[in-house]
Amino acid sequence: MTKLNSTVKIKSKKIRVGRGIGSGKGKTSGRGVKGQKSRSGVAIKSFEGGQMPLYRRLPKRGFNPLKKEKIAIINLDKIQKLLDSKKIDSNKKVDIEVLKKLNVVNKKYNKIKILATGEINEKVDISVHLISKKAEEKLKKNGSIVDLIK
Repeated sequence: MTKLNSTVKIKSKKIRVGRGIGSGKGKTSGRGVKGQKSRSGVAIKSFEGGQMPLYRRLPKRGFNPLKKEKIAIINLDKIQKLLDSKKIDSNKKVDIEVLKKLNVVNKKYNKIKILATGEINEKVDISVHLISKKAEEKLKKNGSIVDLIK
């Protein structure tokens, strides 16, 4: 004879809603009387049964400042390309207005920052709002003049 496994699952009785008063869930089927929650196909959006809703449990994030300064970023290699293609003259001063006229910088930007990516071979007189330390070192080493606008 074989032994039967002693772990036998006992099925719990399924509650059949709306099948008479004797079932315990008859007539209104546990929905109460009248109102939005008694109707079918209606769920109260984001209501979690009195529990603090998810959208209120999570922290608020982000803020868009009204007076955010829009800063355009240009690398040294981009300036070198403009010098090579003769779009900017190395004798004249390069500033945000010149770059806006050449459509290098979009008109929505009101400040400019130079970063050190790439190399620059020619002397340039440049006027910017911000500049990285490495970019400034490369330009000074080259003999270029850098004016910082405050």
